[in-house]
Amino acid sequence: METLRNWSSLRGYFVFIFLTTVSKGSACEAPTSPECFKKNASESVYTCEWSMSPTDGNVTFDLYFNKTKFKGIYQTWRTIREEALIQRREVYIWVEAHVGNSSCSSPRRSVVLKDIVKYDAPQNISMSWSKNSLSLIWEAPEKHPALAEVWFRRDGHPAESWEKIFTKTNTVTAHSLEKIQTSHCTTRKKTGTSEYQVTVENLSQHSAHWVQIRQRSTQVKDPLWSHWSPVVIVPAELAHEPEVNVATKRLNGTREVTLTWKLMSHAAAAAAGVTYRLEDTQSSLGCPCVRTEKRRQHLKTNNFTIYVSYSPVDISVIARNAAGCSPSATVHVPADPTADLKTCDKTVDNKSSKKTCKQWYELQDGGLKPDRVITLESKKKQVREQERKSVALLQDYVGYLYFEHMCDVGKPRTVKTCLYYQKEGAPRREPQDITVFGQTHNSANLSWKAITSEDQRGFLTHYSLCSVKMGSRDEMRECHNISASLRKYSLENLTPGTKYNISLAVVTRAGAGPAARVTINTLQEKHMNVWLSLGLLIGFFFTSTMCTVVLKRIQNKIFPPVPTPVIPDFSPNHRGQEMLEGKEEVDELILLQLHPERKTVPQEAEETTTLRGEWDAGSDEDVENESEGDSRMSEGSGDESPGSTDQEQKSSRVKKLTDLEQVESEIAMLIYRNGLVFDLKTDSP
Repeated sequence: METLRNWSSLRGYFVFIFLTTVSKGSACEAPTSPECFKKNASESVYTCEWSMSPTDGNVTFDLYFNKTKFKGIYQTWRTIREEALIQRREVYIWVEAHVGNSSCSSPRRSVVLKDIVKYDAPQNISMSWSKNSLSLIWEAPEKHPALAEVWFRRDGHPAESWEKIFTKTNTVTAHSLEKIQTSHCTTRKKTGTSEYQVTVENLSQHSAHWVQIRQRSTQVKDPLWSHWSPVVIVPAELAHEPEVNVATKRLNGTREVTLTWKLMSHAAAAAAGVTYRLEDTQSSLGCPCVRTEKRRQHLKTNNFTIYVSYSPVDISVIARNAAGCSPSATVHVPADPTADLKTCDKTVDNKSSKKTCKQWYELQDGGLKPDRVITLESKKKQVREQERKSVALLQDYVGYLYFEHMCDVGKPRTVKTCLYYQKEGAPRREPQDITVFGQTHNSANLSWKAITSEDQRGFLTHYSLCSVKMGSRDEMRECHNISASLRKYSLENLTPGTKYNISLAVVTRAGAGPAARVTINTLQEKHMNVWLSLGLLIGFFFTSTMCTVVLKRIQNKIFPPVPTPVIPDFSPNHRGQEMLEGKEEVDELILLQLHPERKTVPQEAEETTTLRGEWDAGSDEDVENESEGDSRMSEGSGDESPGSTDQEQKSSRVKKLTDLEQVESEIAMLIYRNGLVFDLKTDSP
């Protein structure tokens, strides 16, 4: 048997050589050797593939499995059920091509068919970023793990070479896939089969990448690599939420909300670009307008306008690309009730209406509780059930902000807003932190903090403030109603030096709650003696006057007053008028001491003695001597004698002395220039 098998192989070899020789001389080019495989281990159909250069004429192929022939094939592939083939032992396979009158054959291959599996190329690849790691997911041909080869390079860098890695895939079940879709914001449809997942690490999530994948089975002896997947462009990660700006415009019962945001980067918009998904809480509640797919917007622009009612609404904006979604940017548009918010009347109830939608938002200090909202829609099928739920959910002694909406041409419109209590009660707590400050003899100030909305248990109407004066037989209780919006109050007209007990309570329509108590003591009134006050006032003025006089005297001692010059009156003549009208001029004043002609000391002494003697002896005879001398001179003017010469010398000396005394007297005069008086004193020479 072994000899026959060897002979058969040898004969086949010579036939192959012969056919090859014949084909060389013909117009037919031999096809490649075929590959026959199953697409997975559980498949019952084999697929055989080969290739051949295109020709001008029609080509037909014959596929051989040893002696088994499948003829009349017009494609470069053929599927054959496993029952028609030998799977568990070695067979020879080849292809024979026929072009017109020519034919050519491919090389023969010896294979065991049951050991050959070739997967399809990965399709519908989804991707997601996790920091610097890129996860790739596609549909798995089998439940068993496979071997994957991944090629990648950065987008926009064609000069860079492809990087490649070989890695074993992870099989992702349907349950795990759901978690991955939620975390990475993917929208892959569940097919009911497993999926393969590989992770490429150390990539920059801020850059886009090109990716190609092929896969191979790990469960058979002779697996074949699949074809390469199409090149997939992986955009950059959307690591940050969109930067959203909001502009609100209030209309008639409706608010126009315009959202704008900054577009994402070019790398994040690679491949299919970036879309933006918008959702709002009013549409999700279906109140008042029925939700449609248009309310869940997928936009490529960076602006959107939505109409909402006066009740609070949250609008979320999520950017999405092929690699996943960005974090959600949530914009909260608070409630915008009317300014004159009042309590609800008797027409408000918890029964449904066909035309309106009702909402109750639970009140809390400083605002509403968006998570505590009761909505009663107007859908007919849900009316009864919702009525029962709303009655059960609305609590007694809890405050609500009530909204009533209707749908007007596809836009929600608020028609009523008020404060609602299903049942009211008296407050269960007193005002907090009551404090007394600013006490005087007849007044005092109070301040306090309001109680929480949970403790009010009804609509707050006012505060009740009561005061009781202690220490008297008739204890009169005085009460005042204070506005519910006040947190401070001033008590007036109190008795000086008296103790008061003060109580403050919160009052609702159901009654007053417990009171906060505090004690105040007014100050003693101080009576001042009128005469003492008058005496102090007079003493003050007397002291100030004395001090002024003393200071004046001290000032005059230190700084004496300048005397006022005496200006004589002048007769009004023309020259005097000119002098008055003219500008006063100040000349420089030089004092010169006059000296007589120089003489010898004896002569001066002698003359001085003589003059003094003559002055003292004949002071009474000056007039007579002067007259006699004059007569003598007149009588004997023509005669000259020694006696006359001596007389003339004496006369000249007396004249000189008289002139000198006159000069001294003139120098000693007071000189007035420009309103200043100079007292000049000189010694005679």
